[in-house]
Amino acid sequence: MAQLTVDIRDFKARISYYLAKAKKGHIINVTSHGKSVAHIFPPEITLEERVKALQKAGIIAWSGQKLPRRKPVVVNLSKKLVSDIVIEMRD
Repeated sequence: MAQLTVDIRDFKARISYYLAKAKKGHIINVTSHGKSVAHIFPPEITLEERVKALQKAGIIAWSGQKLPRRKPVVVNLSKKLVSDIVIEMRD
């Protein structure tokens, strides 16, 4: 699976061309000032293939294991609703 990197200005100017490339199976990496802002994947690519492509590109790192559950950092012990607390904080 080929990956193309294109600047956002070029992508905007030639969007039909790059979408046709994606339709043919290419992954399009759109950048702005050298930083990745979007990835366009072919429609038939599976989620697992997307994750592998992002790993190969160095964008994500994942061992394949499930993430451990974490305890909430803050627990509301008062009898007020969180929405009421937010409204009070806005005032």
